[in-house]
Amino acid sequence: MLIAGVDEVGRGPLIGDVVTAAVILDPNKPIDGLADSKKLTEKKRTALAIEIRQKALAWSIGRATPAEIDEINILHATMLAMKRAVDGLSIVPEFVRVDGNRVPEWHYASEAVVKGDALHVEISAASIIAKVERDNDMIELDKMHPEFGFAKHKGYPTKAHFSAISEHGVLPCHRRSFAPVRRYLETQIK
Repeated sequence: MLIAGVDEVGRGPLIGDVVTAAVILDPNKPIDGLADSKKLTEKKRTALAIEIRQKALAWSIGRATPAEIDEINILHATMLAMKRAVDGLSIVPEFVRVDGNRVPEWHYASEAVVKGDALHVEISAASIIAKVERDNDMIELDKMHPEFGFAKHKGYPTKAHFSAISEHGVLPCHRRSFAPVRRYLETQIK
């Protein structure tokens, strides 16, 4: 059976896209070391992401932009990005396993699996390529705005990120609906 695993990265950060991945693994090309992306070193994740892209039957990245997140909220934007990832697969899956406690509204036979990235290799694979993709987004953003330190904190709400916002303002790719960004913008209106 062609099973796609789906996971997301980047629901919590204050900036950038929420990134999802869908992966259909090839049972004839097993990949050693698949695990929840958060439990792997950056070096191991990067190496596995390359191997997954080479060996999987199909893989796809889905995204929702900060503007979409602000318009429909982070949960709905995550569901939209998941749908985009699965719809983007070059092979139509027979079944989809989604990490978490809900699945998007779609026509695929599917199930939500809490902590699925630790239980199913196809979700682990999706978690790894989504994490590497989003981390690369932050590394690129860091090159354009080194004063924010995105390569280090990856856009999450850290002290360093808050102080960069208060010193340098909000970038176009910040999520304006997220409380810390919204509060900063409100102080600028007065």
